[in-house]
Amino acid sequence: MRWVVADAGSFDLHTEAAAFLASLRARGCSPNTERVYAGRVALYLSYCRTWGLDWRSPGFLDLAGLQRWLVETPLPPRAGRVRPGSARYRSQSTANAVMTVVGEFLRFVAVHGWVRAETTALLSQPKLLRFTPPGFDTGESGQRRQVEAAAFRFKVTEPGYEDLSDEQIRRMIAAAPSARDRFLIALLACTGLRIGEALGLHRGDMHLLASSRVVGCGVEGPHVHVRRRMDNPNRALAKSRHHRFVPVTADLVALYTDYQYERDEAAESEMVFVNLFRAPLGRAMSYPNAKEMFDRLARTVDHACRPHMLRHSAATRWLRDGVDRDVVQRLLGHASPLSMERYRHVDDAEARAAVERVGSLKERR
Repeated sequence: MRWVVADAGSFDLHTEAAAFLASLRARGCSPNTERVYAGRVALYLSYCRTWGLDWRSPGFLDLAGLQRWLVETPLPPRAGRVRPGSARYRSQSTANAVMTVVGEFLRFVAVHGWVRAETTALLSQPKLLRFTPPGFDTGESGQRRQVEAAAFRFKVTEPGYEDLSDEQIRRMIAAAPSARDRFLIALLACTGLRIGEALGLHRGDMHLLASSRVVGCGVEGPHVHVRRRMDNPNRALAKSRHHRFVPVTADLVALYTDYQYERDEAAESEMVFVNLFRAPLGRAMSYPNAKEMFDRLARTVDHACRPHMLRHSAATRWLRDGVDRDVVQRLLGHASPLSMERYRHVDDAEARAAVERVGSLKERR
């Protein structure tokens, strides 16, 4: 599927926006990224059209007005969910994401001479880094502390990353209504795969025997191969461009065996996760299908259930159990070690143990 942006009045193809989206495809971005970017570029162009602005030469006040408009204008009501006093608004985080795409779009068209350089100069401003991330090289005299920061960005509180306890994950698996769903939940919790990586698995990626030499794989023990493919029928895409394998447990192998009995009628599909309970049977399971399943599960177990929470839980559990950070980075498929910082946080038990340890030292003195 390819996404384009058309003029709201004439329905003519917007040439510059179409070129921008084509550049995303050329860079290997996923179809979902292309879809989101298309919507945000169209939102910017519609805003300019509504307020009589030239999208090629917005001024500082025009861009600041767009930033405010994004959070102050009510969103259209969802179909079938119209209730008095239930207006929805974009969050500041969503507005930041839209402004980021607008900035990327304007910089892209500026490179091709369709927008003046003065316009893109408005998008960023110098900022001095008071605190730098671990491993950041500030230079011999700190000259790298000054960076270019986004000029139109709300300061928002970081929500943090949520993880699930082992007991919560067990409840989720027990509450799942089918062997397919139980296997999907356990797979994400055991391997830390992203949901796109899981939905993009082919049956040939599942090397679950003690030895896979018979299929030409020298990796010992049961494991799963994660490969980036651009032609999956459900458009699921592995974020990492590097192939990796992730070992799995005997319990996960057993859950996969149960799932194979359940999916006999869809056995001709090469995809691991397929539709079993709605037409067309055997079609690759999509992102919306997976989200709907996790939303139903959240209502059943009465707590938040999102696929990325299981990935975060796996990473946090590995780090707390003393697994080397380099090993965790490879299992998760992160290119940079800085990506690991988000996964190590202190839980309530660790904080209480630290305080009680100080109390015991006072008693000994």
